[in-house]
Amino acid sequence: MSMQDPIADMLTRLRNAGSANLKKVSMPSSKEKVAIADVLKTEGYITDYAVAEDGVKRELVIELKYVNGASVIEGIERVSKPSCRIYCGSREIPRVRNGLGTVVLTTPKGIMSGRRAVKENVGGEILCYVW
Repeated sequence: MSMQDPIADMLTRLRNAGSANLKKVSMPSSKEKVAIADVLKTEGYITDYAVAEDGVKRELVIELKYVNGASVIEGIERVSKPSCRIYCGSREIPRVRNGLGTVVLTTPKGIMSGRRAVKENVGGEILCYVW
């Protein structure tokens, strides 16, 4: 059975693992998921990630980050969906929770956070909000 929205599946797995206080969560890997995990690590929402190859399949394993027993990721929300894409220019990148959260964008220069997209003066498709 094929997955309709692998990014939403990734975000749901992260949300559920944080609610269950799991240290690690694994999912099928792709270049896009690895790039999103890299943005989450750079912004400080996860501890680390690794891609494990098991013969034919590749799995992305993400180590979640906790502070005082609570997950650092309080909320994670998918914005642009396969049925309804949401785009923004470099001057219209939204602020999440008055700057306390992060926007993850896919741009012509790759997947990056909203802060980096503003510095590089590029816009793109809004993938998700993380706070």
